[in-house]
This record gives sequence, C-alpha cells and structure tokens, in this order.
Amino acid sequence: MDGLLIGRFQPFHLGHLDAVLFGLSRTENLFIGIGSSNKSNEKRNPFSAEERKEMIISSIESSMADRLKIFDIPDVGDHEKWTFEIDKIVPKYDIVFTNDEFTKTLFEKREMNVVPVVLKDREKFSGTNIRELIAGNKNWQDLVPQGTQKVLDNLNAKERLKNL
Repeated sequence: MDGLLIGRFQPFHLGHLDAVLFGLSRTENLFIGIGSSNKSNEKRNPFSAEERKEMIISSIESSMADRLKIFDIPDVGDHEKWTFEIDKIVPKYDIVFTNDEFTKTLFEKREMNVVPVVLKDREKFSGTNIRELIAGNKNWQDLVPQGTQKVLDNLNAKERLKNL
C-alpha cells in the first residue's frame, strides 16, 4: 500500500519528520508532495521546492530513503481540480495523510482513504513560528532535524527571511 503526504515544508521541521515516520509506519512507500512548489522567495513561501527537497532528503535516514519519493505539487487556481492535478504527478496511492481540514474534505469527496496525522505541539512546530524565530535570531535549531539546520545555514536563511 502506498501513501501520500503533502506539505509546504517551509521549512521541514521535527513535526514534519514525525508525520513522515507516521506515514512510513502505515505504508510500503510514501510519496511526499511539496505543496506550493511553484512559489518561493515570498514571506509565506521563502524556500524553493528544490531547497525544501534538500531539507527532507538530508533529514531522512538512508534506510528509509528508498521508501520515499518526493514530488513537486504546484498551486493551481482551482481547488476542486487540485487533487486531480496531483494524480497526474504522483503514482497511484491508496491513502492520504493530512491534518488539514480542507485537504481532507477534497480527498474525501473523491472517496479516498484519508488518515489524520497526530501532530506534535502545533504552536511550537509550525513553519510560521520557525521562520519568525530564524528571522529574529532566536533559538530555532532544536525544532528542526540536523539536515534541515545544515541546509538553512548554507542558504543563510536568517538573511533571506529578514529581507522578505
């Protein structure tokens, strides 16, 4: 059985890592969709799809990497068509992992099997919070995997986020 997990991963943090591990524990393969892949260098979407992919890959143990496939999922103007656009990009999947109510509703309308992901402390482990901490030069390093931390350091994320 194959599963799908979609997120913006701006940046990829420990809550996302838990969601990936949750999905992997319930499927043979997990397809990760990088949402809003066509957006970057914006306050809400500061990192490119390629940068986010690098964060994910560098944060996943190599023993799990062969069970993961990462796909770019661009935003489209029509929410109803969005799930069908995903089907054109991602191989067939049997289960969708999400905690986003809107995403859940869209997939359930298509009678897809949707499983909620138990999220870690949502306030603390949110991309918005982590981006604000980075820009404010506050402690954020313990909220992301080491792989993400290295990517963000290499990107000079603090300067990028301060200037957006």
